[in-house]
Amino acid sequence: MTQSLAYAGMFSILVAFVLETRGVLHSRGRLYLWMMIVGSGMLAVRAGAVREWAFLILEVVWCVAALLALVRPGPAADSSA
Repeated sequence: MTQSLAYAGMFSILVAFVLETRGVLHSRGRLYLWMMIVGSGMLAVRAGAVREWAFLILEVVWCVAALLALVRPGPAADSSA
């Protein structure tokens, strides 16, 4: 069961990333952030179930960062960098 969850999470993150690199989504957009929250959340559940602590920490931080960006968006990204 958790393996299916992991594949669904991975798919969500990869689709968001590909769409962002193609200019379809923006990394601060609501859909992109939701896809990251859901995907990293699913992967965190899997990581916890199989006791992959480093991966669990990575996914929890990624999920929380996306969640914070969704609820408290920061200033627009500097396009000159």
